[in-house]
Amino acid sequence: MEVQETRVQTDRIFTIPNILSMGRLVGVPVFLWLILWPEFDGPKADGWALLVLALSGVSDYLDGKLARRWNQISSLGRVLDPAADRLFVLSTLVGLTWRDILPLWVTVLLLAREAMMAVMLLILRRHGYGPPQVNFIGKAATFNLMYAFPLLLLSDGSGWLATLASVFGWAFAGWGTTLYWWAGILYVVQVRRLVRADTTAD
Repeated sequence: MEVQETRVQTDRIFTIPNILSMGRLVGVPVFLWLILWPEFDGPKADGWALLVLALSGVSDYLDGKLARRWNQISSLGRVLDPAADRLFVLSTLVGLTWRDILPLWVTVLLLAREAMMAVMLLILRRHGYGPPQVNFIGKAATFNLMYAFPLLLLSDGSGWLATLASVFGWAFAGWGTTLYWWAGILYVVQVRRLVRADTTAD
């Protein structure tokens, strides 16, 4: 959810955008179970996994749009929305890497960015700040990755459709990974400025 500083925030919990984000969080273990089911001698349920992932993408788009349109931007939403995004990315990374669809080096690259963000959050908390504001590049990165993952999952097959899915999936994955790190670096710069200003004020 891209939040503008000039907008008034609310402490309400059960807003429509927050409920959508909560639904996305519930979808994380469901998706992971569906994608890993074949690895535990279950039937292949990639179609259902793709459906859950698609619904998550729609939810991600709607919660931010509705929050702005209906003036339902909330403090909880600022936490729920990026948390749901990150958990879906992490669960998809685990599932695709486990099934050897995604190379380990890509997973390590994306997880390293998450580790960097975790350190930034700890620094912000130590200085009394909340989570950093989600920026457009970060949302664009998530958007690309959420397109890349279902396409790469679809590429785990044979025929022209799998080949086409592989080409477009890796294109989205490349852009998504690049933007993901770009957004992360911007967060580091933002945190550095806040900490420096805090130190100067002291």
